[in-house]
Amino acid sequence: MLQKLLSSKLYKSLGIALSLLLFPATGVQTAVAADRIYATYGAFESSVAIEDLAEFAKTGKIQGGLIDYARRLTPAQLARLRSILTAPVDLTPVAISQFLYSSIGETLLQRLGQIVQTEARLPGFYAIRSALILAAAENRQGFTLLDVLRQFPTNGIRVNLGQSLEIVEELQAVINRTNEAIALVQRQSAAAAINQQPANFSQLPDLRQRGSFTWTKRTLELYDPSRDRAFIADLYLPRGQGVGSRDELGEERTRGQGRQGGQESNYQQPTTLNQQLFTNYQLPITNHRRFPVIVISHGLGSDRNTFRYLAQQLASYGFAVAVPEHPNSNAEQLRSLLNGRATAVTPPREFINRPLDVSYLLDVLAQLNRTDLSFALNLQQVGVVGHSYGGYTALALAGAKLNFDQLQQDCQNLGETFNLSLLLQCRTLELPRTQYNLRDKRIKAAIAINPIGSSLFGKAGLSQIKIPVTIASSSEDKVAPALPEQILPFTWLTARNKYLLLLAGGTHFSAADKSDPGSEPLPIPESVIGPDPALARGYLGAWSVAFFETYIATSQQYRPYLSADYARFISQPPLTLSLVQSLPLDNLTQ
Repeated sequence: MLQKLLSSKLYKSLGIALSLLLFPATGVQTAVAADRIYATYGAFESSVAIEDLAEFAKTGKIQGGLIDYARRLTPAQLARLRSILTAPVDLTPVAISQFLYSSIGETLLQRLGQIVQTEARLPGFYAIRSALILAAAENRQGFTLLDVLRQFPTNGIRVNLGQSLEIVEELQAVINRTNEAIALVQRQSAAAAINQQPANFSQLPDLRQRGSFTWTKRTLELYDPSRDRAFIADLYLPRGQGVGSRDELGEERTRGQGRQGGQESNYQQPTTLNQQLFTNYQLPITNHRRFPVIVISHGLGSDRNTFRYLAQQLASYGFAVAVPEHPNSNAEQLRSLLNGRATAVTPPREFINRPLDVSYLLDVLAQLNRTDLSFALNLQQVGVVGHSYGGYTALALAGAKLNFDQLQQDCQNLGETFNLSLLLQCRTLELPRTQYNLRDKRIKAAIAINPIGSSLFGKAGLSQIKIPVTIASSSEDKVAPALPEQILPFTWLTARNKYLLLLAGGTHFSAADKSDPGSEPLPIPESVIGPDPALARGYLGAWSVAFFETYIATSQQYRPYLSADYARFISQPPLTLSLVQSLPLDNLTQ
């Protein structure tokens, strides 16, 4: 997502600064540093000494100019203010510098700099950047907001309360519109569940549990000479079959077009379906002569392990699952940025390369399918799943077309948006204007989880998708907000079979699993992941099985699971699930 970087401690430090300024109260102190913070609103101005803030942060004592501010805050707000002042940020000066000098970082600084100004009332763009970098350099074990204030390179800091309040009002309006849209989806889902012919899901297999297949995992090392692009992909091949069967799980590494390396075996007992539940309505144990293929595309700053749980879930139901790792937009790219080895969060060309990675991977699998009998793949019936940036990738492969006119229009006022994903989408304007054909006709169904693309595709681009498509959204997504990035774009889809899944209480990261320990350049805080991510993963696993069994494996017995009734059946707090297949557009536009 912007993803992990924008939800990291670095972004939180910028957000924390803004939150503090809106209270308002702050402070600084260095040789040429500010010793007071001035809150200005028109002709009115008041100030707080940095040392008063420092004393409050250290002991909780309220003194000096802070007394007047404290009268206006609740005890909970005061506790939050004290926590904000002392919350540690453990990022290096190189990491902060690299991000703040990137185009996305500079856009964020420009907006913050209109509110946080120098003593001479100049925009605080350069002063904020300097203070953050210096604070990190002088506090290698982690710096705080107070450290940043003490490094501010002017004698005073001015906070423009007028602009702050305008932003608060704008943000509240966005929140209100989003809440109304979410309530609409929930009402429509509840009404659909009541009107649908009910199925006795308690007597049917629980698709949140593993299926009856075991699998072999192979790692493919790929090189596309036409783009001079090397990348790897994990392939989960089903092998065991039958309820209660056991098999070993092997891992193989395949280079180029089929040369295999050593094998490492682990043992895992699969969770199996309970045959005793197959009463009046029986689901078959799928016996594909050739396994249908599902491709999973990770998000920005992630890797091919982020959705390993989903790959294994689908493989246990007889799907061959391929999970490529996209170079230049994976965890290694983010690590390179933070270590000073890259200058951008991701290059604009990745918007083209990611879908082409998937198409090239399918070409390689087709070659292996002809030369290695152990593959047995059906490459004419392929599904795709993508998260965030991968959600864009999935929609592009499904047939959505880039819409440069819409993008040009939406990116004109980028400094005023609350949609953080636009900072990434607008980088596409740096690409040559041409007709990019990213659709892969082998893709027959797509699931986009927390996707970005409202401006990349727009209504004209998304309406080109003709295959079955699911958009999954989270109400608390702060990176790719639900209303502009998923709910409204869902209404633009013209595909006959389309679904909107809404996870109330979910965040941008609810459905994504953690990468292997030590591999994440910026581990996501639990508070950003949100409550009970295992519940979200269970929803997504069950939905993906039913959706792809229906539209890729063409097993119509799974269609009852694609219903608001089933969403209600498995839904439970703190993450409740809603499903709609249409929405009244007039209600949303109002």
